[in-house]
Amino acid sequence: MLAGLPANSGLNIAYEAVDRHTLGSGADQVALRFLRKSGQIQEYTYTRLQELTNRFANLLKGLGVGKGDRVFTLAGRMPELYITALGTLKNLGVYCPLFSAFGPEPIRVRLSIGEARVLVTTKALYLRKVAQLRSSLPKLEHVLIVDEAGRSEIPDTLNFHDLLSKAPGRFAIPPTDPEDWALLHFTSGTTGQPKAAVHVHAAVLAHQVTGKYALDLYPEDIFWCTADPGWVTGTSYGIISPLTLGLTLIVDEEAFDATRWYRIIQDQRVSVWYTAPTAVRMMMKMGSEAVKTFDTGSLRFMASVGEPLNPEAVLWGKEAFGLPFHDNWWQTETGGIMIANYAAMDIKPGSMGRPLPGIEAAIVKRKKPGIELVDNPDITGELALKAGWPSMFRGYLGEDERYRACFQDGWYLTGDLARQDSDGYFWFVGRVDDMIKSAGHLIGPFEVESALMEHPAVAEVGVIGKPDPIAKELVKAFIVLKPGNRPDNALQRDLLGFGRKRLGAAIAPKELEFRRSLPKTRSGKIMRRLLKAQELALPEGDTSTLEETP
Repeated sequence: MLAGLPANSGLNIAYEAVDRHTLGSGADQVALRFLRKSGQIQEYTYTRLQELTNRFANLLKGLGVGKGDRVFTLAGRMPELYITALGTLKNLGVYCPLFSAFGPEPIRVRLSIGEARVLVTTKALYLRKVAQLRSSLPKLEHVLIVDEAGRSEIPDTLNFHDLLSKAPGRFAIPPTDPEDWALLHFTSGTTGQPKAAVHVHAAVLAHQVTGKYALDLYPEDIFWCTADPGWVTGTSYGIISPLTLGLTLIVDEEAFDATRWYRIIQDQRVSVWYTAPTAVRMMMKMGSEAVKTFDTGSLRFMASVGEPLNPEAVLWGKEAFGLPFHDNWWQTETGGIMIANYAAMDIKPGSMGRPLPGIEAAIVKRKKPGIELVDNPDITGELALKAGWPSMFRGYLGEDERYRACFQDGWYLTGDLARQDSDGYFWFVGRVDDMIKSAGHLIGPFEVESALMEHPAVAEVGVIGKPDPIAKELVKAFIVLKPGNRPDNALQRDLLGFGRKRLGAAIAPKELEFRRSLPKTRSGKIMRRLLKAQELALPEGDTSTLEETP
């Protein structure tokens, strides 16, 4: 494993995100503002958050849970999740979020792989999804139920608020080595079990710096990251990064609703907004006029994450909000944003942008042995990062060989194909396993999807390669239409002709199918492998992260 900072130099994520702000003028600043389903607004200052996370750290200590023990959450956007995450880090435990819409089997697999010792969840989620699993999880000692204090206990569980209220409000964070484990995030592969990526306390350096440079965050900002806290974005940029910068973070308990979102931006005076391509495309389906009935003038910076943002979506932001969406690129394994369109940069719609300060990125070709760096611009190859940045994952839990295979000659190989232009901007082409080989041409699905997105009737596109006896593969597109468009033969012919005109006959889709929706993950990635499996009647593999709404 690669070292970050020198051992014993002392660095704790929770201290940087909470406690240090209480030593100065930021003590009474609102850290978290929760918009509850009931309509109630709950605010937590940095001082109040310090006390509650101290209490949770003491709660864990009282249960005999300490350094290296894994503490999981299975919950939506509620205050107790944030208290758990930060309190666990104070106590040197390893925090792991789970997506609350997971079914019982994905939950069991992740709790088992992660060797969960503590789970914090709600009564409803526990009874529906976890209670039946307890006998298969012998290492899960403590389940804390988020419910009203004093209510009757569920068998074999503890009441979160009862224990929290009894725990002391003062806690001394133990000396923390920057290489101490801090976070465990699961990421799905195309086959097999999900991988558990390990991150350390040194990652907080990247969280803070990328918040400043990639998201342009300042202490006076009202920041809203719409990512679900069950995913890496919801932890890195929905908890850690904004809090290290001492600003106010908006947390909306409700699911996606475009009109509600516009009202939140208006009423809460959101200044920086970080959302997902899925949400952007769904807002585009409603049209820009829906936005203009609200006052969104407080916004000064908008960014997107999850998968590359089509050029049409970048430009729609300008039309609807008066601001473009700034795309950026990173992975669960990178722990934070690596390549971005900064506020001061000229945006090239469809580009990832440029690497963050301290990040060395390159296009490489795999050779045997090792790799070869591509020197010329606009050559497609695999995107690689020079290893050693602070938020780089330190391993896949229990899978050392799989981890080592991600690195060659001191470079982390991302599995994403990209190109770099003469101005230093990087452009996503596709996943290595998504590429389409048709009649001798290597075709990236994102290029085809972006071109079809320019058609005024198209809301979303997913593209796959379909086996063909002559061309080896042909390009097939799955299209979701904007409201008011009929999925008839005339529109199908028009779209196929539009594709040929924009892309040329060699790259354009040969087949096209209309869909009401596309399978995608909660973070907004279109699951092309699932489209392909459905088309070819193949096994669908791990679909535990599938979610059709952002």
